Amino acid sequence: MMFDNIEFLNKELFWLLLLLPIAVVWYVLKHRQQTAELKMSSIKGFKGSSTFWSKFKHLLFALRLIALALLITALARPRTVDVSTKTKTTRGIDIVMAIDVSASMLAKDLRPNRLEALKEVAADFIDGRPNDRIGLVEYAGEAYTKTPITSDKSIVQRSLRDIKYNTIIEGGTAIGMGLGTSVNRLKDSRAKSKVIILLTDGVNTTGAVDPKTASVLALEYGIKVYAIGLGTNGMALSPVAINPNGSFRYGRQQVEIDEPLLKEIAEVTGGKYFRATNNKKLAEIYKEINKLEKTEVEEKKYYNYEEKYRPLVLFAGLLLLIELLLRNTIFRSFV
Repeated sequence: MMFDNIEFLNKELFWLLLLLPIAVVWYVLKHRQQTAELKMSSIKGFKGSSTFWSKFKHLLFALRLIALALLITALARPRTVDVSTKTKTTRGIDIVMAIDVSASMLAKDLRPNRLEALKEVAADFIDGRPNDRIGLVEYAGEAYTKTPITSDKSIVQRSLRDIKYNTIIEGGTAIGMGLGTSVNRLKDSRAKSKVIILLTDGVNTTGAVDPKTASVLALEYGIKVYAIGLGTNGMALSPVAINPNGSFRYGRQQVEIDEPLLKEIAEVTGGKYFRATNNKKLAEIYKEINKLEKTEVEEKKYYNYEEKYRPLVLFAGLLLLIELLLRNTIFRSFV
């Protein structure tokens, strides 16, 4: 509606509107005192002597009351407010997601499997970080950068969708290599906050870089590591062999995650360790990381005020002018 954005600067002046009913009472009493009374046995001879204008003379007082109400409203300073905001990112965060792509990530304790469940949750996480730069690192028995840190989320999302198990990368789980490669992507970053989200579903079995050494490097470069152990407690339906047609044969295997190592990596770097045993828990973990690593945004509001009292004053003045003209012309003989 057209009056939704109107505010009054001096609202307390609306108390003056209480003068209006007082003025009406005063006018009625004064009119009665000034009206002479004559008692007669019959008024037949006077019928029709009262003119339309004599009855309409109270219009003058009504015009004056309306003008007074308009002036009081004008004194309350009505104005419209147009608010515009401008946001500016004051603290950007650079994030690298290090994703284990070893064969065990095809285990079906998460739906449809660990890797696909992770990709779905990670995609939502990326969408929720519009002001940050994000990169991707893949690792199994070795590690490489899938996407350097970038602010272009479409590139990151496309690369994330393309992540899958393949036989090109050497088999095994080289947590130290995945972490070391991620540190290498962030060490020259000028962001005020640098974060690695390290995800694995196993134990460190290979690689030229020791995970603890990689965590010390992360600490030296001011990089915080959030480690996630992915897998149910107990047995999981996991790939155990490859069929002649290239598909996997599944069997139930014990889930083994080196939680003490992941906890130590997180603790050394000032991060946190999480355990995701199902799809819901994995989604909750990423939501918690999203809350822990907030991007500071500076918001400035600009207020544009437009005064609206002038039309009220002009209209009140017009009513008073009309009242004055009527009083000294048409109603001159009746007031």
